[in-house]
Amino acid sequence: MPLPGRHLTSILVRREGDLFLFDCGEGTQVSLRRLNLRWKKITAIFISHTHADHVTGLPGILMLSSQVDREEPLYIFGPPKIREYIEENRRVLDMFINYEIIIKELPQEKETVFKGEGFQIESFPLRHSKPCLGYNFVEDQRPGIFNPDRALALDIPRGPLWSILQRGENINTPDGREIIPSQILGKPRPGRKISFITDTVYFPQIAPNVQNADLLICEGMFTNELADSAREKKHLTSTQAAKIAAAAGGVKRLGLIHYSPRYTERELKQLLNEAKSNFPETFLTRDRQEINIPLKD
Repeated sequence: MPLPGRHLTSILVRREGDLFLFDCGEGTQVSLRRLNLRWKKITAIFISHTHADHVTGLPGILMLSSQVDREEPLYIFGPPKIREYIEENRRVLDMFINYEIIIKELPQEKETVFKGEGFQIESFPLRHSKPCLGYNFVEDQRPGIFNPDRALALDIPRGPLWSILQRGENINTPDGREIIPSQILGKPRPGRKISFITDTVYFPQIAPNVQNADLLICEGMFTNELADSAREKKHLTSTQAAKIAAAAGGVKRLGLIHYSPRYTERELKQLLNEAKSNFPETFLTRDRQEINIPLKD
């Protein structure tokens, strides 16, 4: 339920100028405008499931994108029914769309659904009242740190050859030697990982999917006293969200999202405190909150 100070579910990942949207609740375009983000740069939209509070912002986004010059296609991923939802909205609303929309319906299994330069996006199954998916945004491993002293010791001249080694590629020196990156670079460095989970009953198999996430955005809809209601409605308590983060291993931060409208701003602190007792690095997400995720060096 949208509230005056609490919009519906949507998160946006911005990486090197590209934008990726996960869920698109009612009013998503309003937040995009208030953040002064260029919606035409949204490369792909990933929908968890086709309940209204996660998709009612899509028609506005699709029409908004026709107001600017867009040459690249917009990719939309989601479970079964997402194609029907989009196509029926286009038909009934007689949408003017001047760019290509590519829709892919996903099965209830783990798979890589999108790849870009230096990253990939995975889906994995959740258990809700209709088909539902979680997502991981995972960067590729990066080459280790370049060691100039090693390069000089091997008589590799400064210049383009150093750049090639820094990219993790082999080189041939002017005197005919082949040098491989491991002779110059430190250990490979991991990329960043963001995981997104919303609308699911708790089950242990969720945790391995979000292992080593730098940021886990996860629903924490109810307090412990409503655990039975959460199970009946196939949702998570904030404590269960925290237990997923703790059990996964390597999760750096947990951001709770998708709170029940029954909780006032003051009562949300109870959700937070119950989660922090199981995973201390937990925080409440807010509308238009910006979270920086630094590279691991």
